[in-house]
Amino acid sequence: MYKGENEIVRLLQKKKKMTVDEISKELKLHPDLIRRAIESLRDKGFVRVRTEEQSIFKPTAEYKLYVTKGFPEYSVYLKAKKGLKIDKLSPGEKSIGIRWAKTKGFIKIENGKLMVVKKEDRIKSELKKLEEAFKKITSIGKCDNVLADELFRRHLVLKKVTKRYYIEYTGKPPKELGEEKFNLNIRGPDAYSGKAHPMTHFASKVKDIMTELGFEEMDGKILESSFWNFDALFQPQDHPARELADTFYVDKKSKLPDDKDLVGRVKKSHEEGWGYKWKEELAEKTVLRTHTTCLSARYLAKIKDKKPRKYFAVGRVFRNEATDYKHLAEFHQIEGIVVWEKASFRDLLGVLKEIYKKLGFEKIRFRPSYFPYTEPSLEVEVFFEDRKQWMELGGAGIFRPEVSIPLCGVYPVLAWGLSLERPLMLALDLKDIREFYKNDLEFLRSIRLKL
Repeated sequence: MYKGENEIVRLLQKKKKMTVDEISKELKLHPDLIRRAIESLRDKGFVRVRTEEQSIFKPTAEYKLYVTKGFPEYSVYLKAKKGLKIDKLSPGEKSIGIRWAKTKGFIKIENGKLMVVKKEDRIKSELKKLEEAFKKITSIGKCDNVLADELFRRHLVLKKVTKRYYIEYTGKPPKELGEEKFNLNIRGPDAYSGKAHPMTHFASKVKDIMTELGFEEMDGKILESSFWNFDALFQPQDHPARELADTFYVDKKSKLPDDKDLVGRVKKSHEEGWGYKWKEELAEKTVLRTHTTCLSARYLAKIKDKKPRKYFAVGRVFRNEATDYKHLAEFHQIEGIVVWEKASFRDLLGVLKEIYKKLGFEKIRFRPSYFPYTEPSLEVEVFFEDRKQWMELGGAGIFRPEVSIPLCGVYPVLAWGLSLERPLMLALDLKDIREFYKNDLEFLRSIRLKL
């Protein structure tokens, strides 16, 4: 038995029917508690729930305009009285006024000339009836059927149907309900302790590792301009990756940076490097960022000296591609850059080895590769002991001079973009990357991280 059942029955004996809110207000109990008690009472046969529909009629903006300025058919009639031709009517009178003036028999048209049919007092009387019909339908919900049909056909009235749920007493004797009794000795279900989602846990571990290595975290929005997402990274404006097939575009224009010299340097690098005319309107398009490298571009542009710096980011990125067991349209990337003029390719390999060793991977190797904005470029592979095989987990390289020089005047800049989901899939022995986002409580409760 729920708290309040006896009080609800006794109240309904007096009131016969009430809403949940009315019962809640009368008994000073929370509506959710009332709802649970009512469900219990309905199952026991003490109450029934009945639905009542109520129609509310409201004027449209068009009707309000007619009340203020007059109905268009009356305006057409007045011009017909003056013997005017159709070409003297306003657009509204032509599209709406003529139709209804003819339908109601106010006018006729001969050789393009408007001619009066009914007398003005009869016309005013008919329009008055229409206004009275409107007042009736909006106050009592009904009026003359013919006039109601006109009001709806002309979209002068909007109808909104609301539902109210009433609780009624069935008449079953309250004494059969019994007294409220609670057994405080019944053991309840075990409560699960809260825990972080494996993705959250792993992202935090990566952030801790990068912070331990002396990196500062970068932050930014997922909505990005094409300038920072593509142009600042020396990606040509006709590159296939910019097409709708690969990128999610947003119907919004983004501002170019206020630093006009920076924009000019990026423009120059494109026009000299790729040999085409760079267009601002393409750089102003807004996208869901396709990589966190746009953050690296933004942070490089903030550098006003040539002091060494190290930055990282862990963030969501978006690619317009079909999802399957190893691909998602939304996933996470581990971004990192080292800004240091004395840096070398060996330094890049050393940093990547250290990151993956701290993640628990002892065997790491590198393969030459190609990426649009790094040269030389490489792919990182780690040996996964459980499967006895090498797995590719990310890409890295040195930013091309066309990227880093226009942004901050520093070369070289070491850079990488690593997967967050893939090493976690390996650690948890998952076959499908979509498992992370199904919100399967059993999976989330039972999962044990090995990293």
